[in-house]
Amino acid sequence: MPSASVRKARLQDAANIFELVNSLSGDGTLLRRQYAEICENVRDFYVAESEGGVFLGCGALHLYGPHLAEVRSIVMKPEAKGQGAGGLLLKALLQEAEDHGVQTVCLFTRIPDFFFRYGFRTTMDRTALPDKIYKDCQKCPRLHACDEVAMLRGPVPRVAVLGPAKIKQPELVPLQIAFTGTDH
Repeated sequence: MPSASVRKARLQDAANIFELVNSLSGDGTLLRRQYAEICENVRDFYVAESEGGVFLGCGALHLYGPHLAEVRSIVMKPEAKGQGAGGLLLKALLQEAEDHGVQTVCLFTRIPDFFFRYGFRTTMDRTALPDKIYKDCQKCPRLHACDEVAMLRGPVPRVAVLGPAKIKQPELVPLQIAFTGTDH
C-alpha cells in the first residue's frame, strides 16, 4: 500500500480542491463550490498526498463555535480510495477540532460506515444541528429529498449561532455596546 501524508492546504492547492469537490457536485454528492470560495476558505482544508506529492484528496473543518464544528468536503480521488489517506485526513480534522476545544463534530454523509469507525453516531433529528441547516441545507438541491445521514461525534449541541435554537442560549455572551458621551 503506497504511503500517504496529510498537511494543511495552501493556496496553491485550491485548484485541485476545486476540481475534486466539484467533480462530485453534479449528482449532489457534494455542494458545488466556487473557486473564490475555495480560495477564501483554503485555511479550513487539509490535503492528502502521495509520497511523491501527488494530490489524493481533501477535507475541511468548518468551525461554528466552541459548541460545534463540521467535517465537510471530505473526498478522495477514485484511485486513492481504500489506501488509508481518507482516515488520515479525518484524523487530522478531528485533531484540529480538539485543538480548538470544540465539543461536537458533525457531518452529513452517504457513507456512514466509514465514519462509525471514528466514533461518529447517527442522529435522526437534523434540527439538532441548526447551524449546519442554516449554513448549507437551504442552498442544497436535495433540501426536500435529502438522502444523507446526519452524524455526530460528541454531545448534541445545546446552542446555535446561525439560526433559532430549540434551547435557550445561556452559554453565548450577549454583545455589549459601548456608548460614549456623543451617542444618543
